[in-house]
Amino acid sequence: MGEIVEFPSNGGSAQGYLAVPGSGSGIPLVVIQEWWGLVPHITEVCDRFAAEGFVALAPDLFHGATTTEPDEAGKLMMALNVDEAAKDMAGAVDKVAEVAGSHRVGVTGFCMGGGLALVVATQRPDKVKAAVPWYGLIPWPNAEPDWSQLDAKVLGHYAGDDAMFGPDKVAELQKTLDDLGKDARLHVVSGADHAFFNDTRPEVHNPEAAQACFAETVEFLRAELG
Repeated sequence: MGEIVEFPSNGGSAQGYLAVPGSGSGIPLVVIQEWWGLVPHITEVCDRFAAEGFVALAPDLFHGATTTEPDEAGKLMMALNVDEAAKDMAGAVDKVAEVAGSHRVGVTGFCMGGGLALVVATQRPDKVKAAVPWYGLIPWPNAEPDWSQLDAKVLGHYAGDDAMFGPDKVAELQKTLDDLGKDARLHVVSGADHAFFNDTRPEVHNPEAAQACFAETVEFLRAELG
């Protein structure tokens, strides 16, 4: 359904996977990878969004590197140049807006990508008007977003049994956003584990929660951006 495309990234160029609905147009959405890289799971997620009427673009933030090994994934994530990734994500926002013909863009992402979805939302409030982080992590000390810049409505999916970003941290983030008057609804799926949406990881995949949260995401993004 999709293809690899190239797009400008602040003076350079970046690549990503673009999936477009059969109609040729739709709601613009940037999909941000987990720490595994731009793997088939993420391109399939783009295809799923395209089937729901979204023009979905996943920028390749690791520039071709992928892995299935957690240790290697952790190294790739910590070696990520966040400033460079921000340029690639900003380029993806502009590219997907151009393809879709709409300047109201959504971002969604998983794990590392969930954190980065919030980062790009604070950096590109001019276009990013809806953000859906899934169990988002921001593990880089220099990447804490300037939350005051956020102009997107936020729907967050988090996991009750997440050892990395548990309910206490979700409550903390909710309070930060509430105190700034932001429109954010972060909910915790009890009994679910980190990465519960990833159907290539049967040890943590929770089909029921994944399906319910995906349906809620589609409805939210259509309401905010459609």
